[in-house]
Amino acid sequence: MNPALRARLGRYGLNAAGIIVFLAAVFPVFWMVSTAFKSEADISSLELRPLPTEPTLDHFVSVFTKGVGGHSIWLYLINSIIVALSTVLIGALLALLASVAVARFKFRFRATFLVLLLVVQMVPAEALGISLFLMVKRANLYDNLIGLVVINVGLTLPFAIWMLRNFVAAVPRELEEAAAIDGATRFRTFWQVLFPLVAPGLVATSIFSFITAWNEFFFALVLMQDDSKYTMPIALRYFFGRNTTDWGSIMAASTVMTIPVVIFFLLVQRRMVSGLVAGAVKG
Repeated sequence: MNPALRARLGRYGLNAAGIIVFLAAVFPVFWMVSTAFKSEADISSLELRPLPTEPTLDHFVSVFTKGVGGHSIWLYLINSIIVALSTVLIGALLALLASVAVARFKFRFRATFLVLLLVVQMVPAEALGISLFLMVKRANLYDNLIGLVVINVGLTLPFAIWMLRNFVAAVPRELEEAAAIDGATRFRTFWQVLFPLVAPGLVATSIFSFITAWNEFFFALVLMQDDSKYTMPIALRYFFGRNTTDWGSIMAASTVMTIPVVIFFLLVQRRMVSGLVAGAVKG
């Protein structure tokens, strides 16, 4: 076979595989949004209807006017935003400092520390439920959003440190040494030399931390007793009845729940791209 033809067929095959993966990833989101705008007749129909025959906003109106579990859906959204943003800010700061220490300084058991990060990441969060519950209880953070933030930071920190460590290690030490020769302090070197080059990795880990904290269900259910402190994943369970399930309201609330994640990604993705481009420029 002609090498050019073989390369072209391979490229077509990769493109086709990419399109299939994209459709498989997008279809659940498409079905969720489509169902949110369907009428009860469309939802209960035995026919498979990808698009609503008569689009309606009744499910969104019901979610925002009737509330969820006796509270406004805005309360659950605010709780989720507080927990997710706090997790991102605290986790990013701790992960950045820890990754710089691991990548730039030599100390005993450094390799052991990195291996432990992977081991902790492999352990299911549910397996740590009892121990973490007791720790939060003893710290008087039970039924408190602060306790939930602490748990989420602990769950996302190992991955964030491991990922950021690679970004920090990829930055040449010569850049920091040149800044030191020019008279820059350690803080100025960190802020003006190292931080801009590590920013893309920090953005990537922040997206991971935000999505993890935003979708976290188990600890939010275990640690929160007051239903006014529930987050959005917990609020969704109110739509599941013993004998019936309000699928229209579930899909409408789920659609609303995805909006902050999309907004957060749109806000930070430009910085990730600009940071990658800035890191590739020589000068």
